Amino acid sequence: MVEDEEDWMSRLCWKRVMNCAVIAGAGLLFASPFSSSLFAQSSPKTPSVSSSDYVADTNVGRPMEAPVNRRAVSEKFWWNDDWYQRGKLNVPVNHDVVERATSYINPVDGTEIPAILYRPKAKGKFPAILFQHGRRGLDEMVQRLPRRLAARGFIVLAPNVYDARFIEKLPMEHMPETDGDVAAGIDHLLKQPDISTSKICLYSHTRGGYYTLQAAVKFKHQNKTVACYASSYPHWQNPNAVEPAQVYRYAGELDSLVIPTMVFIGEYEQYQRRRSIETAVKFMKKAGRDVKLVIYPGVGRGFDFRLPWVRTFADDLAAKDQIIRLDAFFRRHLAKWQSK
Repeated sequence: MVEDEEDWMSRLCWKRVMNCAVIAGAGLLFASPFSSSLFAQSSPKTPSVSSSDYVADTNVGRPMEAPVNRRAVSEKFWWNDDWYQRGKLNVPVNHDVVERATSYINPVDGTEIPAILYRPKAKGKFPAILFQHGRRGLDEMVQRLPRRLAARGFIVLAPNVYDARFIEKLPMEHMPETDGDVAAGIDHLLKQPDISTSKICLYSHTRGGYYTLQAAVKFKHQNKTVACYASSYPHWQNPNAVEPAQVYRYAGELDSLVIPTMVFIGEYEQYQRRRSIETAVKFMKKAGRDVKLVIYPGVGRGFDFRLPWVRTFADDLAAKDQIIRLDAFFRRHLAKWQSK
């Protein structure tokens, strides 16, 4: 018996409806708790999340294909209505930069510390920052970091503690005397006639984050001559500490770091470094410290100085955002220390 075309089409449509119903039923049966919204008459509410649940102030996570941040807009320190609603962008200040070699003496043992002093080419006085290199040393790649900050309108001193102590590039061990070399650089910077602030801020990356931590806490410069601390993917542990301490603990001096602090890392930072940074920030926040951890999605270690033939678009976006945030961070905390 041959069914006519109309009956055949009707039966095919009915089969498809039943198959869809079975699939939908199975989906409801095995769906996640969020699928309960399918039964609701109104759209689901965004789950409330306490800010205390976050370590990083950018809350990078991947519950979906793209990162989301469900904290309240009022808690998003980076939010800007002028940009989002009205399309206005902040225009950064750009200066031509001049640099000159300088040196100073560590009074503890008389060691001379060579350094580079970066400043805007324009005449006048500017706020002061000490930049401390990390395990790479102060090579041409790393020199871009203090130069970029000087281009924003700061005078930046970059000590070269490896050359001072005849330390080879990328050392494994840490020489404690270098902590004092960095600390002595603070006094040298404050003596410069063209700085406009009576205090400075500290800026570093990698192992330089440990050197500047010692300068602030061990050498007691914080709140006396140092107003704030910032670092990119810092090594927040004594490099000479045993392996378990490198992985599971952070430097004890961080419990005494009380000045405003801002730290930048990439989402794909090395596990042992990221763990100590996030753990330290967690306890600093619990202690009521002014500390922010910014995690940039899609980038790893060295996003701010990787060379052009390996750089990604995400590296550049992160590096540009970082320097703008550093500019604002330093100006905010040095404002009240401007010379009359």
